[in-house]
Amino acid sequence: METYLLDWANLLLRWLHVIVAIAWIGSSFYFVFLDSSLTPPEDEQLKLDGVSGELWALHGGGFYHPVKFKAAPPKLPEHLHWFYWESYSTWLSGFALFLVSYLWSPGVYLIDPRVMDWSPAGAIAAALAFLVVFWLLYDAICRTLGQTRHGDAKVGAAVLVLVCVAAWAATHMFAGRAAFLLVGAMLATAMSANVFFWIIPGQRTMVADMKAGRPVDPIHGIRGKQRSVHNTYFTLPVVFAMLSNHYSFVYSHPQNGVLLIAIMVAGAVIRQFFVLRHGYKLGRNRHPWPWAAVGVIVLLGLIVWLRPAPAVAVALPETVGYAQLKPVLEARCVLCHGEALQSKNVRLDSPQGLQQHAQTVYQQVVVQKLMPLNNATGLTDEERALFDKWFRDGARVD
Repeated sequence: METYLLDWANLLLRWLHVIVAIAWIGSSFYFVFLDSSLTPPEDEQLKLDGVSGELWALHGGGFYHPVKFKAAPPKLPEHLHWFYWESYSTWLSGFALFLVSYLWSPGVYLIDPRVMDWSPAGAIAAALAFLVVFWLLYDAICRTLGQTRHGDAKVGAAVLVLVCVAAWAATHMFAGRAAFLLVGAMLATAMSANVFFWIIPGQRTMVADMKAGRPVDPIHGIRGKQRSVHNTYFTLPVVFAMLSNHYSFVYSHPQNGVLLIAIMVAGAVIRQFFVLRHGYKLGRNRHPWPWAAVGVIVLLGLIVWLRPAPAVAVALPETVGYAQLKPVLEARCVLCHGEALQSKNVRLDSPQGLQQHAQTVYQQVVVQKLMPLNNATGLTDEERALFDKWFRDGARVD
């Protein structure tokens, strides 16, 4: 019953997490596009009101005319929309999903003794420390370097080094699947913390100053914009890290730390292409195709590097049935899929159970090589070849 309820919690939390993440990323992408696409206002009244940029857009059969003020509008509107629940909901649902999926069973999902053999409590504490320590270091970098000469470049370089160190450390401390997701959660935590600690408080101060008739200090807008820009570059690396647990050929690679860093860099430079593309269309900068080219070249290089090695010929019986698979199942699979424990409601300790889940077994064991988790029971390539031949021969158990 515990496994069944955890599966439901995982499903519903994942569903919620994807929905609110779409809302957050979508609004982030839209405002980056909006900021990059604004042009100086033509209407004299808009200029007098302090408008610094405007955009005319057509969507869904209607015309829209958003404008941006240099500091604040002459008068606060009665209804002012705040963008923060998208961020908070994404982080809260993501952390809950991380708790249910990884921290609840650290011995299964978080710890790989071949990488580091430590206690469940120690692994959980280290995983949570990744989220906190990265934020503290990242925030310190932004506060100390962000306002200096060439501050953006300095912050970018320092954060890149910090992310690389964190990715290397995670892949040398945790199971590959957990390490990839943890690095994504680490970046996502920094993104949400940017909203919670900097962007929203700065905006609240601006609104309070306006209501009190005090001049609005532009530093709040500058800081909020800086953190918002950082968030948009974190987005594609985070999305990859969250999707990576479906692709064992990446996170299970011996050099998985290098792969993680390379793919995150590719995502960030591809995001740079889209950010600069808006300015190019208005003649503000050159065509940003080199950024996209760098990202694509990195990805193509990884595809070539990870190409499968030629299959080694394995001596197999002429036919493979349940009799040949039974000792392998008992040694490698029944521990989690037997009478005592039926993980994911899959039971493989009988011919009928194996045949019922034949497609799933083939996908998880042969195609994706996701099972056993972290290959904890040591399933060999020869044994996977047995499952392959059994399925291709019709998955018979008679």
